[in-house]
Amino acid sequence: MMNVSSNGSEESSQVRLISERFVRPTHELSRASTHPYYLGPIDLLTLSLDHMQKGLLFQSKPQLVSSFLDTLGRSLSLCLLHFYPLAGRLETQKFPDEHACWVYVDSSKGPGARILHASVELTVSDILSPIDIHPIVRSLFDLGEKAVNHDGHTRPLVSVQVTQLLDGMFIGFTMNHSIADGTSLWHFVSTLSEIFLQLQSGKNEASISVSKRPVFGPFFPPGHGPILKLPYLEPEEFVCRFDPGPLRERIFHFSAASMAKLKAQAQANTGCESHNISSFQALCAFLWRSMIKARDVEPHEETTCTVSINIRPRINPPLPDAHFGNLIAATQTSCKVGDLLGRSLVWAASRVHQSIVTQDDRGVVEFVNSYVEAPRVGHTGSETAFISPTVC
Repeated sequence: MMNVSSNGSEESSQVRLISERFVRPTHELSRASTHPYYLGPIDLLTLSLDHMQKGLLFQSKPQLVSSFLDTLGRSLSLCLLHFYPLAGRLETQKFPDEHACWVYVDSSKGPGARILHASVELTVSDILSPIDIHPIVRSLFDLGEKAVNHDGHTRPLVSVQVTQLLDGMFIGFTMNHSIADGTSLWHFVSTLSEIFLQLQSGKNEASISVSKRPVFGPFFPPGHGPILKLPYLEPEEFVCRFDPGPLRERIFHFSAASMAKLKAQAQANTGCESHNISSFQALCAFLWRSMIKARDVEPHEETTCTVSINIRPRINPPLPDAHFGNLIAATQTSCKVGDLLGRSLVWAASRVHQSIVTQDDRGVVEFVNSYVEAPRVGHTGSETAFISPTVC
C-alpha cells in the first residue's frame, strides 16, 4: 500500500493506493501477436510530450467497489480486443550504422493495461469548491507528472485509476499520446463504458457488441511508410522532461449563453470573414486577447495563438472519427500585440478562423511530407509540440 501526499489549501490529504492489476485482451488476436503496430509521423512527433489525462467525477452513495472493479476489469479486457495496441508496449529497433532508430508498438509485450484502486478522505465538494484546481487532482491519475510518451517502453500505454471519495468516485484515464489523440481517447472511453453497461445488465461476454469499432492504419503520404526511422540512436538525444515549476491551475466554465454572446460579438460584422466564425474560434480569440492583456506585453512584441485541430475530416478522402491514432495538426496565427489589443474581437477571431480553414488536405499533406523528409521529436514549449490551444 502506498501513500501519495498533496498539500491542499487548508490541510494535507493523502491518496492511498489500495491495489493494482494488469489486464490483457480476453484472447490474443493473431495480428496483435505477430505484427508490429506502426506509428505514423504525428505519433512519432509526440514521443517526448506528456500523456493524455481525462477524468470523470461521480457523486454517488457508497457502492460495492469490489464488484465495480471486477466489472471494470472484464470490460477493459473486452475493450482491448478492439483497441489491441493499448495492451502492448513501445519497442525500439536501432540502426547504429545510420545513427537512427525505429519506434513501434509490440502488442504482445508487457502485462497489459493497468487498473489502480485508490482512496482519499475528500468529498466531491472538496474537489470542486476551490477556485484553483485542488492539488490532489494530479494524484488521481496514473504515471506521475514527469512521465513522457517514450516511457511506454516500460509503462502501460493506458491505465485507469479508480479513486474512492467519501461521497463519490473519480475515474482517471491516462493514455500514451504517441498512440492516439483526444478523439481516439474518448472513443476508447465510450467503448469501455458501452461494454461495462452491457456486462452490468447481465449480458454474457460472448454476446457483447460495440457500436463503433476503431479503424487502424498510420497516416502516411503516398510512397512513404509504414516504417519511419528517427535520426537518433539513444533516448537521451530526444527525450526531454519538461518541468514548468509550481503552477496555479484553474478551470473556467463558459455557459451556453456566454458562448452565444461571444459568437455574436465575433460575427458583429456581416462580412464573409466573420460570418463563418464558430463558437470555439470566438472563444480562442477571446482567450488570446485576455491573456496577452493580462500579461501586459509591449505593443511591438509578437504574439502567436496555436490551436490543434482534428484532420480526419480535412484530408481527401476523409477518415472516419473511429480512425485510431494521432490525426491532429497545429494551426498558428501571429501578429503584433498592439494590433491584437488595438483591434476588435472580430479581427482576432477572423485571424484564428483563417488559420484553421487553411488546414485543408493540401496543408495537411504538405506538413506530413515535410516531416517525413526531416523527422524529429517535439518538446513541450517548442514550435513542433502540439498543445491545444496555446497562446504565447
